[in-house]
Amino acid sequence: MLFPAKTKGFYFERNEFGLLFARTSAAGAPMVVEDIRECGLADAEALAAIRLDFHPQKKSGGYINAVCGVGSEQRLIRRASLDPKRVREEGYLNEVVASQFRIDPDAYTLSLLNANDGREYDMARGVQKDVVFCGLPSREIVTMQEQLLADGIFPERLELGTLAALGAVIDHAAFSKNTAPTLVLEIGAETTHSFIVSPDGLEVSRHITQGLNAMVPVVQKELGLKDEESARKLFLSNTFDFTGMAPVLIKKLLKELQSSIGFYEVQTGQSIGQLVCTLLPQKLAWLESAIAMQLGVAALKPDFGPWLQSRQITLAEAVPVATLSSRHFALLGLMIPFSSSNAADS
Repeated sequence: MLFPAKTKGFYFERNEFGLLFARTSAAGAPMVVEDIRECGLADAEALAAIRLDFHPQKKSGGYINAVCGVGSEQRLIRRASLDPKRVREEGYLNEVVASQFRIDPDAYTLSLLNANDGREYDMARGVQKDVVFCGLPSREIVTMQEQLLADGIFPERLELGTLAALGAVIDHAAFSKNTAPTLVLEIGAETTHSFIVSPDGLEVSRHITQGLNAMVPVVQKELGLKDEESARKLFLSNTFDFTGMAPVLIKKLLKELQSSIGFYEVQTGQSIGQLVCTLLPQKLAWLESAIAMQLGVAALKPDFGPWLQSRQITLAEAVPVATLSSRHFALLGLMIPFSSSNAADS
């Protein structure tokens, strides 16, 4: 049994740090965001309570139909340049994937998008040179679908949360008339996905093998703790001010980011204007400002209210705009039907 979603819209994001939910007054704009909730990945009690509150018929059993954004350490979102003369050549795209990204293309479910506007690549024409390869291991997609069903969520549409976040950041910049390139970071436990976006779309993508776990031994060493587990608990607890230690904690990650930024700025002549971290849990939000400070750029302060209103999305009184932060970009991005005309509508 599926819960009817005729008059309500449901949006669900599952990333490596937690679950985020939104209920809207309609399945598409114009609509009102009536409620936004979140809980931990393993908090079954909180998940059940949220589902009960969001369920329009409350006492019935079944699944909630929802637009779903998912994340994975194995996600592939990489920009590449194609040879238009070879695009329709059999095996060429698999060759690009295997050689440039070092993955087995047969093990992945992949999509090909235009880098400038995010639209599906037109294989018949094959004239666009700059593209974005997106996807996940096929087995992992099946696992994710099974997990969503276990969570009581029936995926009406399944998207990579990263793509929703990138689309939202680009659209927000277009609305704000912000033409400076933005560094978008998704800092996970083991890896960091780094992107540079501009009004021209996705400019740079990079996978960095430095994440939050790499900072734990540094915490242990700097504070003289007896083991890494104690350091990890303290690091994630938000009970200690790590801002003074930030330069040491992010030293290795910073080196990789500076390399990418430097290459981009030399190639394009443009300087990064701001940084935004779209994945960090609230307790680690201070890392965004710390990284921005070390890079000498501003941390993006999203102006969510006017931007959402321009997309015919308003916030109910139960969802104060002050409660929204950069980590909500993916969830909000699931609500917006992006198109190349969005910026013109601002």
